[in-house]
Amino acid sequence: MKNKVISDAKRVIQLERKALSSLEKRLDGNFSEAIDIIYRCKGRVIVTGLGKSGIIAQKIVATLNSTGTPAIFMHSADSFHGDMGMIRKGDVVICISKSGDTDELIQLLLAINQFDVKVISIVGDVDSKLKSLSDVIIDASVEQEACPFNLAPTTSTTAALVIGDALAIALLKKKDFTKEEFAMLHPGGVLGKKLFLRVNDLMVGREGVPKVKENALFKDIVFEISSKRLGCTCVVDKSGKLKGIITDGDIRRTLQKYENVSDINAGDIMNKNPKTINENMLGETALELMEKYAITQLIIVDKKKIPKGVVHMHDLVKAGLG
Repeated sequence: MKNKVISDAKRVIQLERKALSSLEKRLDGNFSEAIDIIYRCKGRVIVTGLGKSGIIAQKIVATLNSTGTPAIFMHSADSFHGDMGMIRKGDVVICISKSGDTDELIQLLLAINQFDVKVISIVGDVDSKLKSLSDVIIDASVEQEACPFNLAPTTSTTAALVIGDALAIALLKKKDFTKEEFAMLHPGGVLGKKLFLRVNDLMVGREGVPKVKENALFKDIVFEISSKRLGCTCVVDKSGKLKGIITDGDIRRTLQKYENVSDINAGDIMNKNPKTINENMLGETALELMEKYAITQLIIVDKKKIPKGVVHMHDLVKAGLG
């Protein structure tokens, strides 16, 4: 039984792969013309379809929006009950249909003729009625659905979806859409965080910054590190300038090296060359520095070398940068 299930699943994948291979070979000047139409569009791209094609249309809308092409979904049936009001002069309509002969779509495109819009149809039958009502026809035909009865839209919806992806990415490249622009549309995503989260968004500052003077005793150093919970403390001189850093590791090494630590002060055990960073630098840069030097904290200093904050690797990872 398990072998039969796997065999059936592989058959679906093979059929859809074959359909996509055929689709790739049939791409022609009509696809390029569709790209030019959308590229020149001064309005929005309105994508419409019925049933499974409508679901595919919604996914295409999401992909277009996320890659810099403003788009909205219009249900073909609902368009006759007020939704056609979303169409404006200068928009482009993309119509998705397997048969190309669905009555609702035909009536919709006949009604759209009153608007000054271009129509691109992604169809499974290039000789359907939609051909005469469209400015551009993109062939998304398939020989066979993956459904054993050749009825349920499966291979055909995959073909339409891939055409939509191809349109979105071709437009992205034609517009020279950058990863910075992508991040602006996805500020909560990983790329958005990498490009926009800065050290001052993630650092612990003000009273939360652990600090001791150079003459601070060992017990006071341990107390400061423990109470501020950043695994380190800055060591500063009388004017507040950074002189060094003491970490948890330094504390452990000191305890291993000395039997009596009561007379040891901060100046004796601090690292005199602490790694620092500017508060306006990217969080991703901070993480790269930590990985490079095998450390877990960076001190943020101002122009006078006075500590303003500490950023910990755990906070960077928690923010989604790691």
